[in-house]
Amino acid sequence: MKYCNSLSNYSRFKTREVKIGNVKIGGNNPIRIQSMTTVDTMDTIATVEESIRMIKAGCELVRITAPSKRDAENLKNIKNELVKRGYNTPIIADIHYTPNAAEIAAKIVEKVRINPGNYADKKKFENIEYTDESYKKELIRIKDKFTPLVKICKEHNTAMRIGTNHGSLSDRILSRFGDTARGMVESALEFIRICQNENYHNLVISMKASNTRVMVQAYRLLVAEMIKEDMNYPLHLGVTEAGEGEDGRIKSAVGIGSLLADGLGDTIRVSLTEPPEFEIPVARQLISHFKDIKKHEVIEEIKENPLNPFEYKKRETNTVLNIGGKNVPIVKADLSHKKKITPASLFALGYRYSVPLDKWHISDMAADYVFVGDHEINFEIPGTLRLIYNYKSWKDHKKGYPYLTVSEYLNEKQISNKMNLVYACYSDLSKKVINKIQKDKTVVLLTDTNNKNGIADQRRLFIKLINNKVTVPVIVKRTYENLSNEKHLQLAASTDNGALLLDGLGDGIFICSKKCGSDQMINSLSFGILQATRTRISKTEYISCPSCGRTLFDLQETTAKIRKVTNHLKGVKIGIMGCIVNGPGEMADADYGYVGTGKGKITLYKEQTVIERNIPEDKAVSALIDLIKKYGDWVEKN
Repeated sequence: MKYCNSLSNYSRFKTREVKIGNVKIGGNNPIRIQSMTTVDTMDTIATVEESIRMIKAGCELVRITAPSKRDAENLKNIKNELVKRGYNTPIIADIHYTPNAAEIAAKIVEKVRINPGNYADKKKFENIEYTDESYKKELIRIKDKFTPLVKICKEHNTAMRIGTNHGSLSDRILSRFGDTARGMVESALEFIRICQNENYHNLVISMKASNTRVMVQAYRLLVAEMIKEDMNYPLHLGVTEAGEGEDGRIKSAVGIGSLLADGLGDTIRVSLTEPPEFEIPVARQLISHFKDIKKHEVIEEIKENPLNPFEYKKRETNTVLNIGGKNVPIVKADLSHKKKITPASLFALGYRYSVPLDKWHISDMAADYVFVGDHEINFEIPGTLRLIYNYKSWKDHKKGYPYLTVSEYLNEKQISNKMNLVYACYSDLSKKVINKIQKDKTVVLLTDTNNKNGIADQRRLFIKLINNKVTVPVIVKRTYENLSNEKHLQLAASTDNGALLLDGLGDGIFICSKKCGSDQMINSLSFGILQATRTRISKTEYISCPSCGRTLFDLQETTAKIRKVTNHLKGVKIGIMGCIVNGPGEMADADYGYVGTGKGKITLYKEQTVIERNIPEDKAVSALIDLIKKYGDWVEKN
């Protein structure tokens, strides 16, 4: 099934143009940036001032929650005040459970966003059995409930976003299609078809999830289904509940960047648990990463694609030492640029040497391999760390493992009988090379690219290996230079590596940077990318909403408080949700949930089950720790 124009040569997927007030999206228009206010919608001045901060930062569409009729009605006051102050930026009303609020808002603002999972259904996590006939009756019920809004939007020339959230799929959809990307797509298509029956096409579609794999698969499947049904509605991209800081930026770049690389996406929002104006530069940087991609060198077209873009499956490979096979992807670090390598150099890579105890302390984010070039290492290294040397240096002392060019690999007689790291780009994969590596169980490829469309270039290498039944492990190398700052490096590397890892490609990553990013930052980034793609879990994962006018506590402060006491719980997933609207759903795959259910009141979840309701906020973090202890997931900090 086709889901983009080309897997090799970049071009944007052409969608129909939709006008939202004075802003056009889709068609030949640039990718637009939007964000969402966090203050109470009933506080007109606070909402206006926050909106202005967002607009000044570069926000082109401002989304405001309207959970009730009163909130929807107050959008008029907000809009009037913005116009009075000289701002005509389109407003989007965010609607969940209240169709009558949507109908009010559609007469006031330029666009309404509805969530199919909440608009006409309720979520109780119940499994319901449907016959084809009984399911058709449900569709008629939805049509009756939804059509009035469609007619109002059509009459007032108001645009609509049909925004499916993975975490808020209805019991009806879950019972029919399961907790899948397919279910997300079908949820949206049901509402799209109702719009089409009314000859209403002023639509934008989104498929948001906190799980980047599910998110990317859902958008791809949506496009494939739209192509089949002759639809071309614009796409709004976003990773919902991405979190804060480094983790939030990495996760957003992995999900959004992967789809932008496919040529998909007409608007984006980066959902961070931070003030909304902080989201805008991140979004702008993500878009700029693809600024010159159209000028890339032509890549050989893929005639036979062995990858299933709609479900995750890791590429099958040999096992070489701890690389490939069933092993998690490795992290390789670069210390070859150092003047001298000492035990202290390894501190940035997750290794700390204790002189009094004469032993190494190894963190959960300790690099697996380090490239030392031609350096001599004259101290005892940690037992879990392996060294890679340039071939000539390795040949001289036979320590560690050699790093070889393709020419050295083909022509040199002396190579390691355990592991040989061979540097190879797509153009290096001649028949001679393929024939040799097919039979060699010591080879690990280190693939690199200089193509402006590096994702496609490296993906082309993987596909050539798969189609030729070559099962050697592959480490993905990307080198970055002339970047403005570390955050730029975060976004670029997360996009480039994340896109491949989400397709099951890559047995390790090797990020190199010139004059941007410390060794410690790059090491942390590498593990962050693997965590965001769910290919290697090395730390606590937080599924944290970005806050909005529905939020019932200080989300940023609370997230920081919870993170401080739980960030040592490797592999534990904690959902921190500001309100009940998206809470239980979006954190559906979390181990524990912390959800605002009233002013100063918190409800705690174990997975999807409520454990304790209406805990006073000042006691809720302690109660969360007690809950984690009760279920055996708590460990004390070292």
